Amino acid sequence: MDRVAMVVGARGVIGGNLISHLEREGGWRVIGLSRRGGADAGAVQHIAVDLLDPEDTVSKLSTLTDVTHVFYAAYQDRPTWAGLVPPNLAMLTNVVDAIEPAAPRLEHISLMQGYKVYGAHLGPFATPAKEDDPPHMPPEFNVDQQQFLERRQEGASWSWSALRPSVVAGVGLGNPMNLAMVIAVYASISKELGVPLRFPGKPGAYTSLIEMTDADLLAKATTWAATNPESRNQAYNITNGDIYRWSTMWPKIAAFFDLDTAPPLPMSLSEIMADKSDLWDSMVERHGLLPTPYGDVSSWQFGDFVFGWDYDVIADTSKSRRAGFHEYVETEAMFLRIFQDLRDRRIIP
Repeated sequence: MDRVAMVVGARGVIGGNLISHLEREGGWRVIGLSRRGGADAGAVQHIAVDLLDPEDTVSKLSTLTDVTHVFYAAYQDRPTWAGLVPPNLAMLTNVVDAIEPAAPRLEHISLMQGYKVYGAHLGPFATPAKEDDPPHMPPEFNVDQQQFLERRQEGASWSWSALRPSVVAGVGLGNPMNLAMVIAVYASISKELGVPLRFPGKPGAYTSLIEMTDADLLAKATTWAATNPESRNQAYNITNGDIYRWSTMWPKIAAFFDLDTAPPLPMSLSEIMADKSDLWDSMVERHGLLPTPYGDVSSWQFGDFVFGWDYDVIADTSKSRRAGFHEYVETEAMFLRIFQDLRDRRIIP
């Protein structure tokens, strides 16, 4: 195996699916970094590391002399936009400071970003967003991270790439940004209580255009950009390739769970679902589900965030297609596949 991948943020939905893809693709030895670590298996080695601690990062990474590709997908959540900058920039800086002198064969550093680069989190933004759109007023850690890599890469033998997915969907527990899990648990609890599946977001969000990014598709795009010589030092929007409105997708989701729909009712999931822990525990026991703490199965705050977008959230992906990436995933099929996977794994009833 000539290629050695270091996946930073290995326990998240993006990092976990990337590791699975690298295993399927073959030809990679994989080192996964996370705060909790994990069990080694096959060509995958896990290392527990505190990336906010420069000394611990150097200690754990200094022996990884064979690393050729760094896939950075780590994230630290904070309650404010400004608060996100210091920890997330520090983690990336610590990783590069530790691995660059240790790994002489380093070829590429891949950075995971998102539509915050375009100001999607602030309000209605220019759509479809393009990779060369003008910047917006900071703070924004995604921008700071890319600028750090751009400066650091000058004169270096390695290159970088930046992937900008929309909302990422996949199977992963304990992740703060996993909309598929939010919907699956919300629907399961709705069914348990005998109530119809109501869209809980803002009225405008129900009819605005939105798109998703399948975690497996994103993994393919990430490795493509990291190994395609023409993608050196480039950023790419990566999405499934189709767009939709919740007004048409919501009834299809309800049908999967054998639920009726009812008119949307704006509500805070963070508030309305806060008292459902005991109900979830009883569902786990009654349906023979995988014992999973209620706090790990869903992030209601993230659901409120996405369902609050009462404006179009779409980006132009023609740059990646022109460069040679042509993968496509139908979003409706993606949702149903993820929901079925969650059932098969006994995470939801």
